[in-house]
Amino acid sequence: MPRIPRLPVDSLTPEQNALMQAITQGKRGKDRPLSEFTYPDGSLRGPFNPWLHSPEIGHNAQKLGESLRFESDMPATLRELAIICVGAHWKADYEFWAHARIALAEGIDPEVVEAIRTGDNPPESEPGVQAVTAFVRETLTMGRVSDETFAAAHGQLGDRGTVDLVSLIGYYCMVSATLNIFQVPMPDGEPSPFAD
Repeated sequence: MPRIPRLPVDSLTPEQNALMQAITQGKRGKDRPLSEFTYPDGSLRGPFNPWLHSPEIGHNAQKLGESLRFESDMPATLRELAIICVGAHWKADYEFWAHARIALAEGIDPEVVEAIRTGDNPPESEPGVQAVTAFVRETLTMGRVSDETFAAAHGQLGDRGTVDLVSLIGYYCMVSATLNIFQVPMPDGEPSPFAD
């Protein structure tokens, strides 16, 4: 049960409406109808409804997420791999569900997505899969990475890509915390990816 009121997009304050417009009409909303962002009651899905309750913070958060997703130096497949690794670590149902779909659409091997979901080591379906997975998992479990793990990821991503990866991990930890703490539900009819 959500712990914070769900706000229908047709009843927002001007500040909340500006945030909703930035989310749904910015880079993440390109060629997507508003219905892909909302529940049947007209409230925003994912972390966005909680952020409407603090629109100034929400605006900065969504802008950082937009930048990390659409302006990053990381290949899209490895970016989405990192995101689902964070979602799996947090068991953030909505986060994993949403970005597993994006990962598959970007061309990530379904076996990789399933291995991340179950906590197994993924096959090296493309260069960097195991390096990025190890980097994210070490960051989240140890709060740092070994020289070997750093070198493997850095060898794939370079300086900027590695900075983007660290920033991505931090951002999606915030997103996952938002989803879990406010008990943001899955879209109607979608099961939890971690139910079994």
